[in-house]
Amino acid sequence: MSVATISVETIETLAGGDASGDVRTFARLSDYGSAGADSIVFAQDEVALEKALSSKAGLILAPLKTESDDARVLRVKHPKHVFALCGRWFDSFVVDEVHPRAVVEGEVGSGTSVGAGSYIAKGARVGKHCRIDANVTIYGCVTLGDRVVVQAGAVLGAMGFGYVRGADGMYVRFPQQGTLVIDDDVEIGASTTIDRGALGETRVGGGTKIDNLVHIGHNCVIGKNVVIAAQVGISGSTTVGDGAVLAGQVGLGDHVAIGPGVILGGQGGVFPGKTLTGPGEMFGGTPAEPVREYLRGLAKVRRLK
Repeated sequence: MSVATISVETIETLAGGDASGDVRTFARLSDYGSAGADSIVFAQDEVALEKALSSKAGLILAPLKTESDDARVLRVKHPKHVFALCGRWFDSFVVDEVHPRAVVEGEVGSGTSVGAGSYIAKGARVGKHCRIDANVTIYGCVTLGDRVVVQAGAVLGAMGFGYVRGADGMYVRFPQQGTLVIDDDVEIGASTTIDRGALGETRVGGGTKIDNLVHIGHNCVIGKNVVIAAQVGISGSTTVGDGAVLAGQVGLGDHVAIGPGVILGGQGGVFPGKTLTGPGEMFGGTPAEPVREYLRGLAKVRRLK
């Protein structure tokens, strides 16, 4: 629940414009159907604008080119983005609360909330204004930056999956005694697991957003502002460059290198040791290849039927 209201003047500042001095305030973000006089909605196009104007919303974020005399309309460059910035503004008012059924042995910064059933082990460090939801486990080898969101059931800093097979056929666990560092403004989805490094460090760069049910193995380095969708699996010692996008159910073998800005389509697979490069380049299939080649190959196969 919001503990503050946001003014039009503040929204104008968030949008990168000049503050007009408009002191009207609003308490929540809404869809059209549930909007009230205290609500903010957004419209990206004329169809959406018509719905917004028909709603009871108190403020409508609309494109700069919008022609309307309605006093509720606030023209901004990117309405959806500004709407999201308003959401982040409301989120900044996190209740500084540790649930009575949470166990906190490590360090927790000011403004951070910890949900019921969560465990933060001795040695762990959690930054300021973080949100740790229910039933999260954070091992003692983990450091979280500021404004990190960890949704329910996530496990951070567990031992990696690394074994050495002896002459007798038996597997012996390779030492898993490294660390995990999560930088500022990272969001981690429900039931996601990120392993500690084996001897060194696993790291997730600032601003990266990770969906539910993702696994990141030991010694991985995930860059800044990476987007990782649900059910992605990343094997150990893999690197993912800044701004890359991994769509749902992508699978990466060990020692893979994904270059900055690469986009890997859903269910794409990269074999161990391979490298994909090209900012803005989209890849698909298994083994992953540029999406045009991948689609061309699919077309050839279909013609064989």
